[in-house]
Amino acid sequence: MRCFRPRSSKAADEVAAVEKQQASQPVSRDGGVEAGAQYQLSRIMRPDDANIVGNVHGGIILKMIEEAGCIVGTRHCNTQNGDRCMAALVRVEKTEFLFPMFIGEVAHVTAEITYASQHSLEVQVKVLAENILTGAKKLANKAALWYVPCSLQNVNKVMDVPPIKYAGQEQEEQGRKRYEAQKLERLETKARTEEVVPPPANPEQHTVGFSQSSLIHLVGPSDCTLHQYVHGGVTMKLMDEVAGIVAARHCNTNIVTASVDAINFHRKINKGCVVTVTGRLTFVSNKSMEIEVLVDASSLVEPDKYRAVSAFFSFISLDKDNKPLPVPPLKIDGEDEQRRFAEGNARYNQNKAKRLADKERKQ
Repeated sequence: MRCFRPRSSKAADEVAAVEKQQASQPVSRDGGVEAGAQYQLSRIMRPDDANIVGNVHGGIILKMIEEAGCIVGTRHCNTQNGDRCMAALVRVEKTEFLFPMFIGEVAHVTAEITYASQHSLEVQVKVLAENILTGAKKLANKAALWYVPCSLQNVNKVMDVPPIKYAGQEQEEQGRKRYEAQKLERLETKARTEEVVPPPANPEQHTVGFSQSSLIHLVGPSDCTLHQYVHGGVTMKLMDEVAGIVAARHCNTNIVTASVDAINFHRKINKGCVVTVTGRLTFVSNKSMEIEVLVDASSLVEPDKYRAVSAFFSFISLDKDNKPLPVPPLKIDGEDEQRRFAEGNARYNQNKAKRLADKERKQ
């Protein structure tokens, strides 16, 4: 798996490029970088950030990625005149977990605005993991997030995004293509609202129903933005926790997040809502598991639920030395499970082909 490959010269070059980029940014009085360009967030990984064997939870990393993206996006959008606003997360592109992170390492999360349309902006984020005993650094994660600026006076009012300067026309055109692609995919995903079926009583081991898991969470003030709706990072952390439970139940081993396909935020979740986060296996290869995670929300006083967020998480199984283990095959039952398995297999092959094409292009 990519997240356990040896440190290569290419990886070292990527780390050096990120450090150079960080050093070139003007630093503001509060320790960050100037608004509208780049922001760096750093903190040490503590025991409560990790599982029992010391691997930092993927949800912790996702939460830090979203926080850094929200800060740089909000700063940039408030450089214009008019209503004050806050950047709201609407989509996270495929997130790669290249290396595991451990207790005691320092995570350096750098977020940079790379494209701006009239009402949305793309933020690309990279995470460096630093061993503070040796000073060694590795590129642990990278992701791309999309935000829209919402007025603090009226959460339903989307503000204009200040333009950014591009290095050239090609860079702007590539950003525009990414914008159009994610916009189309968000609409397609929003139209697919499949119901979650409760697992049967006493399900057989290694079936979908055996590992399917749900988490119910009451949204409190500490989960929310200034608009009083849930931080995207809080939701992603809950999703990763549920996906991790599903993966661990299927393998009965230590597991880690390998990657996350696009996370789509369909509707806001307000303070006081009850969220139900459900994860279920959709596809299993020899060494990885795809888990669909669905987030439904409802008011405490209104029983009607709505689909708020959806995504696919990929996990791998590890032995005591953090080496990948074979994954038990998934036992399929019924047409719906067969269809989801086939769709997951198609995504798996598509991602595999893309990785190979990227590798050949860079050689």
